[in-house]
Amino acid sequence: MSAAFDTHTEGTVAVSTGEARDFFALLKPRVMSLVILTALTGMATAPGSVHPVLAAAALLAIAVGAGASGCLNMWYDADIDALMSRTAKRPIPSGRILRSEALAFGLTLSVGAVLVLGLVANMLAAGLLAFTIFFYAVVYSMWLKRSTPQNIVIGGAAGAFPPMIGEAVVTGHLGWHSLVLFAIIFLWTPPHFWALALVKSGDYARAGIPMMPNVAGPAATRRQIVLYSLLMAPVAVLPALMGFGGLIYLVASVTTGLAMIVLAFRVWRRTEGEPAVKAAYSLFGFSIFYLFLLFAVLLAENGLGLMVSLPKVFG
Repeated sequence: MSAAFDTHTEGTVAVSTGEARDFFALLKPRVMSLVILTALTGMATAPGSVHPVLAAAALLAIAVGAGASGCLNMWYDADIDALMSRTAKRPIPSGRILRSEALAFGLTLSVGAVLVLGLVANMLAAGLLAFTIFFYAVVYSMWLKRSTPQNIVIGGAAGAFPPMIGEAVVTGHLGWHSLVLFAIIFLWTPPHFWALALVKSGDYARAGIPMMPNVAGPAATRRQIVLYSLLMAPVAVLPALMGFGGLIYLVASVTTGLAMIVLAFRVWRRTEGEPAVKAAYSLFGFSIFYLFLLFAVLLAENGLGLMVSLPKVFG
């Protein structure tokens, strides 16, 4: 692996110019905020309860673990990040943080987060967090991302694990609640990222990343976006049918799921020029709102007592 971002002349020592905000940027705070929400929802929907102090400590450990995996991802991807306009200003390719510093920072946070979660929760939760960090940093970043157009599909599992970790914190085991939440995030990931990839395919081509539009072509990518959206929307309704989502969630999941499908078909139909770019950006932006809304409603219903119960269909 290249050490291009740690180069220095003979007799000198490379020194980082990064500030605290640069190290915080290594943690991918926007991704970390989604992990906090989904993990907290996993805790809230789990059957059982945990002391609030332990829950807060566990959530902090999960957040730090997520940030650590993002940091390790930026450490490994510094070479290709420098080639893409979307990522060139990140702390490592811009030269504010040394690659070696990012590696040490990420590893330290990883070990600390797993140890803390094991102490305040249980070994299953800690083991799942460790596996999530490994999966994102090694399986996805080092292998899948640069080798297969299915990188987002398989690698999406890393972002889907937090609800399972949250349930494990509360119960010490895994159940259908968190598995359904895992499935929602897993099926959401391809249409979310492929919508952006349609617009940024030139960036990915320069970096040599085999994203779906660059390998299978834009038309095939659009069809896949529609397919995954059609699969995701009914799965997202399952929490209401299984009894851990209420009337508010049912309405939110059905209406926004239909909106996701409409936007996906719009991406499929608009294939050229500015309309195609706008359609892809619209789906990408709405998909973020969609996932945040679903988990925020579930959290409000289960954590804030806003549940309006529905007859349980199964589960």
